[in-house]
Amino acid sequence: MTTTAARPRVTVRRVVFTLVLFSVTTLLFWVPFEGLFAASAEWPDPVRPIAAVVFVAAAVSMIVLFTQRSSDRAARISQFLLGFVWIAFVWTLLTDLVRLAMALAGVENPFRSRFIAVLLAVLIVTVTVYGVYEAMRVPRIKRQDVTIPRLDPAFDGLTVAVITDTHYGAINRAKWSRGMVDAVNGLNADVAVHVGDIADGTAEQRLEQATPLGDVNTPHRFYITGNHEYYSNGQGWVDLMTRLGWKALRNEHATLERGDAKLVFAGTDDITASHSGEPGHAADLAHALHGADSTAPVVLLAHQPSEITKAVEAGVDLQLSGHTHGGQIWPFHYLVRLQQPVVAGLSRHSDRTQLYTSRGSGFWGPPMRVFAPSEISLLTLKAS
Repeated sequence: MTTTAARPRVTVRRVVFTLVLFSVTTLLFWVPFEGLFAASAEWPDPVRPIAAVVFVAAAVSMIVLFTQRSSDRAARISQFLLGFVWIAFVWTLLTDLVRLAMALAGVENPFRSRFIAVLLAVLIVTVTVYGVYEAMRVPRIKRQDVTIPRLDPAFDGLTVAVITDTHYGAINRAKWSRGMVDAVNGLNADVAVHVGDIADGTAEQRLEQATPLGDVNTPHRFYITGNHEYYSNGQGWVDLMTRLGWKALRNEHATLERGDAKLVFAGTDDITASHSGEPGHAADLAHALHGADSTAPVVLLAHQPSEITKAVEAGVDLQLSGHTHGGQIWPFHYLVRLQQPVVAGLSRHSDRTQLYTSRGSGFWGPPMRVFAPSEISLLTLKAS
């Protein structure tokens, strides 16, 4: 007796998702197509139809390749296409302002449309090349002083190197990882922290890229999980980072001491951990701070800036986060801001509590960063 695989159940949610995906993809590709190959430009007869076929093929390919989740090659192609078409979409809308200005000035078609098309093509290529370069280079160092009133003078000047959102993935960035570690070691920091989203994929899949992290040379190294660890076995990443010599702060804390002075570093699992299905993984700030000296200032590692509300309630002095990538590809930071209270940099949220949000060291998805440069943050803690 033979059996056939059950077909995926058709649900309202699945239908709505499919319609939204189709509509968004159509819009992303249609807008730049009309900007580059508008009928008003009166291109020679074969140009517009051929371009239409190419754009349709690219859109279909992107969707199909996104469904092949186990293929790094498919991911590389589909993610590049997504970044490219997003850039094309955004800059087409911006060049429409030039089109409007020329129309108001009385410049008539087809010259106007052809001029805009050439300008747009140059912009798309230039921004894409710039974006890829920014994503693939070793992050620059961003230095920031942070004054913590409760910090004992014994810890004045303590330095913390912050890396986050490395997102080791389909593109093998083992050489990049080594360069990033060399940059961190050149800072001679007292503490190094990795604030989550270490990779896309399991620890076994991304071992070559992650291994250089074991060579970070600081007296103290702390690591917490981000949401992306929980897409691919978060415990596996905790185990690997532990083997590489990093202290995983899973709802726990460590106390640094200089004489009688103390400074607490605490960390929590990402807020998505409780829905990941991984036993024992869930964010628990109260547990992380349990037993900590209440007179000592607390530096909290929490992947998402949105956790700052809990940090304020718990009397945390400084929260270190990532997750936002600074928007990664402009102007996506406006959408990120709808979900997160801060996109990048140092911000104050109460008389005691401050938040530092890193733009991240790597990239997620499209190998591009536009007006949101990657960073290795070097924070210098200052006593009042």
